[in-house]
Amino acid sequence: MNKSQAELTHWIGQIRNRLIEAFGAPEWRDPLPAVDELVSTILSQNTNDINRDAAFYSLKAAFSSWQAVMDAKTEDVIEAIRTAGLANQKGPRIQQALRVIVDYTHGELSLEFLREMSRDEAGEWLTAVNGVGPKTAAIVLLFSLGIPAFPVDTHVYRVSGRLGIRPEKMTVENTHAYLEALIPEDAYYDLHLNLIRLGREVCGARKWHCYRCPVLDLCEFENKNLSPD
Repeated sequence: MNKSQAELTHWIGQIRNRLIEAFGAPEWRDPLPAVDELVSTILSQNTNDINRDAAFYSLKAAFSSWQAVMDAKTEDVIEAIRTAGLANQKGPRIQQALRVIVDYTHGELSLEFLREMSRDEAGEWLTAVNGVGPKTAAIVLLFSLGIPAFPVDTHVYRVSGRLGIRPEKMTVENTHAYLEALIPEDAYYDLHLNLIRLGREVCGARKWHCYRCPVLDLCEFENKNLSPD
């Protein structure tokens, strides 16, 4: 990848436009309040969307409020979210995250105060919470608070590497800051979601279908599969 900054910007714009042409302008699932999104995204770690949502709504059904979740016996929270997997880790993490919020706001279970911070400050505050990584923080910022951030999940990481948007050996952690600096802020929302769709439907981890990829001619992946399976 030996492109100048101007060439990179133009090339990423081409990729973005092609994905919109192929997949349309995407929409995030029903936006959640920031605390809800934080809990949901913690539940999403190492599981699929179906199990995440089942655990989230089970938790909401079992407790009347996030305050009740925070104050509950940990084993009761773990039981409510068992569908998401790793419940013994996620239950205590959710309760601790809620306590951190309450301590910071002096009693209010809200993340609205993050709107008053810069993106970097808000991201640093969130990632200081145990169990909250850069992806979780960026999802909360972008989709719940409207603060420009670029979440990098497993699909975005894989596809951005194959396309050549990021250096091949760059770590996931470094990729967040790299892509945020490289991609225009107005592209964060749709490019994040469309790269995920590309990764799920075309450019899978173990099987990829380059012959039907809408950005094939813009891709630098060497191990292309140009024949239908």
